[in-house]
Amino acid sequence: MNLKKSLIIGVVGCLLGLTAWELYWRSQGFTADLDDDDNLWAIHRARVEEATEDDVILIGSSRVYFDLQLDEWEQETGKRPIQLAIEGTSPLYAFDDLVNNSDFKGTIVVGVTESLFFSTVFPEAPPNEKINKRIKYYKDRTYADRLNNSLSIPIQNSFAFVSDVSGVDGIKLKSLLDEIKIGERVPDPMPPFHVFSSVDESRNLRMTERTATDTAFAGTIKKVWMFFRNAGGDFEPEKEATTEFFVENVKKFRDRGGKVVLIRCPSTGDVRGFEKKVFPRKEYWDQLVEKSDVPAYHFEDYQKLKDYDCPEWSHLSAEDADNFTEAFVDLLFRDGHISKSDRIDQLTNN
Repeated sequence: MNLKKSLIIGVVGCLLGLTAWELYWRSQGFTADLDDDDNLWAIHRARVEEATEDDVILIGSSRVYFDLQLDEWEQETGKRPIQLAIEGTSPLYAFDDLVNNSDFKGTIVVGVTESLFFSTVFPEAPPNEKINKRIKYYKDRTYADRLNNSLSIPIQNSFAFVSDVSGVDGIKLKSLLDEIKIGERVPDPMPPFHVFSSVDESRNLRMTERTATDTAFAGTIKKVWMFFRNAGGDFEPEKEATTEFFVENVKKFRDRGGKVVLIRCPSTGDVRGFEKKVFPRKEYWDQLVEKSDVPAYHFEDYQKLKDYDCPEWSHLSAEDADNFTEAFVDLLFRDGHISKSDRIDQLTNN
């Protein structure tokens, strides 16, 4: 009887504690949200194995992730693209994986952010380490990993305190402990980097409304971009090596019937000024397009792609991303690089 009573008290205590913890973080402005982790990426990488010639895969860094909206793309084409872009990474190894480790021969849209794309081919360097880690995880994941992720998604969507976010907005124990000022602990020189997006189960990422409307909050993100700019003073891009690495895979992919499209998404303000200075278009984008010999869309070349103001200089607001996606898809239709699905054609004809 005492054991039963102890069990009941323990269960009730745990429920009360979890409820209090959840209510506390809700009161601090946190909401339930998915973690954009290795598991979520692997789920969509697995979709590639069943993809057809009519499918589209999106790869790149955060601009492709923010700016190309899956709902809008599906509405325009009748097919939902597979989103494999990852923030802060180069698309080189994502493309290499698709070319050499899959039989896919549809269309791959590759986002080019010069500072990441042309950085390096060294697989363990920061622009490549994260994507290679995810590729390895995808290859090595077990049935237990898959089951664990399937069970975790409903929990992540229900509770704010179940979050794997790190940094200033992290609420894991390690992140909370890192925020405690103890003695002469050396402060992190990087400005606070707040979370400014949310993601769903299809890996459709959208900028938060606060980032788009609160200029002070957007300013905190701008400070981080400027910190990265100043910290990379001695950075020397590996333009020739990265271009050669990419072009070689383009040839392989095209030889088996695949199609590649390059997209350079918008950037504005000081970020765009820095990019123009360090990565002149003629020396980087134009040469990449020439050597890869694939369709390419630079936002500055098209009226419908360039009239945007990025709230934090580097990514589009959710509303602007919808419009940008629609305009980009229209260009792909116009130039014959993608086609509408039978379902969309039937709806249009009716």
